[in-house]
Amino acid sequence: MNRKKNTIDSTDFTCPGFRAAGVASGIKGDGALDLGLIVSDSPTNAAAVFTKNRVKAAPLIVAAERVGGDSVRALLANSGNANACTGDGGIADAEKTTGVVANLLKLPPEGVIPASTGVIGQRLPTDKINAAAEKLVSSLKPEGFSVFAEAIMTTDTFPKISKRIFSEGGRDYTILGIAKGAGMIRPDMATMLCFVVTDAPIREDALKGALNGAVGVSFNTITVDGDTSTNDMVLLLARDDAEFRKTGAAIEDKFRENLESLLKELAEMIVRDGEGATKLVTIKVVGAPADSIARDVAFRVANSPLVKTAFFGEDPNWGRIIGAVGCVEGDFDPMAADIYFNDLKLVSGGVGSGIESERASAEIMKNDKFEVTIDLKRGKSTFTVLTTDLSFDYIKINAEYRS
Repeated sequence: MNRKKNTIDSTDFTCPGFRAAGVASGIKGDGALDLGLIVSDSPTNAAAVFTKNRVKAAPLIVAAERVGGDSVRALLANSGNANACTGDGGIADAEKTTGVVANLLKLPPEGVIPASTGVIGQRLPTDKINAAAEKLVSSLKPEGFSVFAEAIMTTDTFPKISKRIFSEGGRDYTILGIAKGAGMIRPDMATMLCFVVTDAPIREDALKGALNGAVGVSFNTITVDGDTSTNDMVLLLARDDAEFRKTGAAIEDKFRENLESLLKELAEMIVRDGEGATKLVTIKVVGAPADSIARDVAFRVANSPLVKTAFFGEDPNWGRIIGAVGCVEGDFDPMAADIYFNDLKLVSGGVGSGIESERASAEIMKNDKFEVTIDLKRGKSTFTVLTTDLSFDYIKINAEYRS
């Protein structure tokens, strides 16, 4: 994997009934896109999942109050400033900027959801955002989602955008998703934002259930550095006009299936773009006595700095892996575990398979993508996590983040 910057140039990323835009407002100060807007042309049902970090940024506090209302039609997102740890003033800033955009869109203030990502602890430059609001609104267009995706990037090296199209009753429906994130990535959720729009007519309660389930098998199964951000949000907007409402619940199963597929793809993009990452590693735990133990073991290994630096050094130091497994409490014997690199058995019952197996494992680790399987041989539960290595560049990127 490499972190060479690239962009997308496609008008294929559209969703009927929605428009988007992205502009440079001056938040970043280098002329880069840093302000994005998504608007639905008709009423929507909305659902969201927010970070479980107890330190929550101002836009999340405002968004949580608004997402359950009947007026949500738009999302205003900025990069370069997290508007986190900014007190009551930060909440007022989020309300002020969304209010200006709402007025231009002829929506009530609560009709616009705020989202921010960037440096923590600095007040939002509301004057810059409000000065750019008119240009932002006038730039809205159906094919504007690729530009929006660029506008919400921070240390990301490429925009993360994808979509699914499925059919039901002779009609096609679209689910379009945009995400950002490369560091402060771990479950519940990550420093990540994800915005999904769909023209599928999904009931509000079904929408919430589908989103919670999809996040559980996608964004909550990835980690880059084990840190949970203050600003994480996944927002899902579904059209709710009368024409679409006639379809009823017939498409909900297909919608749920396609939403899960879409979010899994976006989650993998985030891990692939992990700050300084050179490896995409799947950690799969099998044979656990309980789901919770399988999950705890997988994340203990995936988040271990010792394991991750061994991945970067292409060193099959399985002692670091089994050491991490042994840190997890539960009804299993870590010294009974088997460890595989891809299909190669490196450890059997807590004992290494020999120098030839280590050499073969080192060859596997030269690839930019491989799998580590840990068999606890104590039950039927399993859990899989996507993670990265820990490189010199990760240190450099984060040491210089505010420089």
